[in-house]
Amino acid sequence: MTQAEPRNPAERLVRRALVWTWPFYAIGALYVVGPVLGWSLAGLAALALYLGPTIRPDLRATGPVPALVWLWMAGMLLMLFALWAGHLDWGLGLGKTIKSSIGWAKGWALIPLFILAGAVLPIRREVLVRGQCRLGLWTLCLAPPLLAAPYLGLPSQIFTSPLKAVGGPGPEYFSVYLYTIDPASWTPRWQFFAPWSPFAALLGVCMVLFALEERHRGWMAVGLSAGIVMILASKSRMGLVGLVACTLGPRLLPLVARSIGWFLVSAVATASAAWGAAAIDLGNQALQNFKSARADSTRVRETLQRIAYERWQSDAMLFGHGTVQPGAHLVEYMPIGSHHTWYGLLFVKGITGFVAFLVPFAVHFGVVITDAVRSARGRLPLGLLMTLLLLTFGENIEIEAYLLWPALLMLGCHLREMAEARAQPSA
Repeated sequence: MTQAEPRNPAERLVRRALVWTWPFYAIGALYVVGPVLGWSLAGLAALALYLGPTIRPDLRATGPVPALVWLWMAGMLLMLFALWAGHLDWGLGLGKTIKSSIGWAKGWALIPLFILAGAVLPIRREVLVRGQCRLGLWTLCLAPPLLAAPYLGLPSQIFTSPLKAVGGPGPEYFSVYLYTIDPASWTPRWQFFAPWSPFAALLGVCMVLFALEERHRGWMAVGLSAGIVMILASKSRMGLVGLVACTLGPRLLPLVARSIGWFLVSAVATASAAWGAAAIDLGNQALQNFKSARADSTRVRETLQRIAYERWQSDAMLFGHGTVQPGAHLVEYMPIGSHHTWYGLLFVKGITGFVAFLVPFAVHFGVVITDAVRSARGRLPLGLLMTLLLLTFGENIEIEAYLLWPALLMLGCHLREMAEARAQPSA
């Protein structure tokens, strides 16, 4: 049995969920599978903690719950409190409150649940890495017919699953697409197993990050190729930024932290002082070119953010509006509070929800950065956290947790690996 093969029921469950991503997507079930998997793994972790040594040996808890996991749990419970308070303030009624609470259980709650499962259950990173590469093989096999579909005259959308009856943010979470048409350029874009293309691009970045950890060269090539195909076919600017920043950043960080890194930084700073004005002009021009690549999308997003911020300030600073609200023609009827995690939190859950997510996220980022400087063990979790950070500036991260679960599980595994490394000298 190789290192990447599952050795216990938890690893087998995770491996199957990853490998069967495309079949689940084909029946519109991914939005159901994610929350079920998250709560099941968290329940298994709680059972392992409760039973201790009496549970079967290959499922025993690897240690106590890390403090950072408790911080995530506290933050997401505070998020739920902000949701209830916002609904109460605006008189949204018991029905909407129950529906939004179920939405919290399928969104925000999944973040600490998957991190808990990774930190407590004996799930090894090798299993997650190989599982992502196997998913990449599915993607590479399906990519040719998907890419050819619009040119063969095939329909964009195949069907919407009846599973939408369970409820969710929208029908696109239960729909199966071959491709979509960009309304700005009327050219095809591909979203693979994601609800839309920009999210698919960042899932591709995650796949690349996992593949870089694969020791088998063949599987590494498969994972890298599949991730890059997802990024390029989605035609997402954020995906291209993530491909460069999230792969190179964690690997350059130790260099910068060392003395040679500080020397290089000081040299760059000196050069910047001499050529600062030209560099600023060049940067501004690059930013404008980046925005003009999809000018309509940029305008809508910036308008949504401005409206969300202004209405948060004027209407509901402490607990927000309780839910997203319909947008006008100015923002192409996109909901106010969508397309940006941070502005969305301010609008929907106020400063309470904003802080509830910011604090555990920032602390986790600090922990991972510190470990990435000291050890190669921190590269993958740092790259994944950087990808999640990018995602927060263009998407509402909570409604996408059902597909981000491998990254969240890996963050938990990393916390366990750090705890095991600290315990080794005293063993």
